[in-house]
Amino acid sequence: MQRLHLVFGGELVDPQKTQFRDVDDIHIVGIFPDYASAYDAWKSEAQRTVDNAHMRYFIAHLHRLRDEEKEVSPTEELG
Repeated sequence: MQRLHLVFGGELVDPQKTQFRDVDDIHIVGIFPDYASAYDAWKSEAQRTVDNAHMRYFIAHLHRLRDEEKEVSPTEELG
């Protein structure tokens, strides 16, 4: 089964929360076929923006949206 992951980010209102300052300015890095490649993309963007404490990037597990009834453990992503 293919497990797609979306990497996205932007500037947050408060670095302690997950509310974006401007949703029109969210940076969509891309959709990746596995967690490892999504993690590499996430890490690259996070390191690129490390000087801005309000910038955050996230990995969304798109495959979980296809089957919300099935629970997946975080470690399954690495295996």
